[in-house]
Amino acid sequence: MKNTNKNHQNQHFPVLKDEVLDYLNPSEEEKYLDCTAGYGGHASLVLKRTLNSTKVVLIDRDRNAIEHLHSIFKEGVRIIQKDYLNACRDLNNSNEQFDMILADLGVSSPHLDNASRGFSIRLDGPLDMRMDDTQQLTAEVIVNNYNQDEIAEILHKFGEEPKARKIARLIVENRPIITTSQLAKVVAQAWPGYSKVHPATRTFQALRIAVNSELEQIRQAIPIWIEMLNPGGRIVIISFHSLEDRIVKDLLKEFSGDHYDASLKLLTKKPVVASNEELVINPRARSAKLRAAVKIKTKRRE
Repeated sequence: MKNTNKNHQNQHFPVLKDEVLDYLNPSEEEKYLDCTAGYGGHASLVLKRTLNSTKVVLIDRDRNAIEHLHSIFKEGVRIIQKDYLNACRDLNNSNEQFDMILADLGVSSPHLDNASRGFSIRLDGPLDMRMDDTQQLTAEVIVNNYNQDEIAEILHKFGEEPKARKIARLIVENRPIITTSQLAKVVAQAWPGYSKVHPATRTFQALRIAVNSELEQIRQAIPIWIEMLNPGGRIVIISFHSLEDRIVKDLLKEFSGDHYDASLKLLTKKPVVASNEELVINPRARSAKLRAAVKIKTKRRE
């Protein structure tokens, strides 16, 4: 849904909100960790459900999101500005435990609707794509400095782009590429004609994943999240493309099942997706997939 409000942070819709609450099943006095708190939509719902009795820790690496979180949560909420992998390592090293853990891995609407962040194909802006604007690596650095083989590998590995080599060659031939619209036009040359999906979608996804180390963060973070869950604690993870969902599915399966050292019980045999009613309000929920599990054992046996 296009956002017409200048204060677009307030228009971010928490995805699968009813399903998240069902699987988190918040109770009063429990402790909640939101690893990708964004603009606080899910956290607000959890607090409302528990009459503000929940102890809450919110993590986000985006400076704008952190400022917004501080503006809406005043007391009893701990807010951490850091990528969720390093933040959770710190929490785990401090032996902190939680009854509910949520990770909504998608790019938020404010990211997509703010041209200056460089995430959007349809809005012209700088080739940035950083979730943490203090880090050095940007999409422009990759596009204009990596060699052709390195770019092709990123497009193939993180975007599953079938024309990765051709697009990488076009990128190198058309350097310097400074803006998102320039990049989109270059990539479109590899895909004559338009379908419903812009031909640069996979390229933008791959660059964003590479800039923010998204897949590696997920792969390393999930075991930490599971370790931090109290017995009976629930974990909910929402992914937005097949590469993310594959990692989530495989790791949750690894930690669950009938084997003697299983520490989880799966709550979702298949990923939960958005209802038609939600898609009317929030079309970006179309690709969301939710998986959930509950902790059944405190520690895995070696």
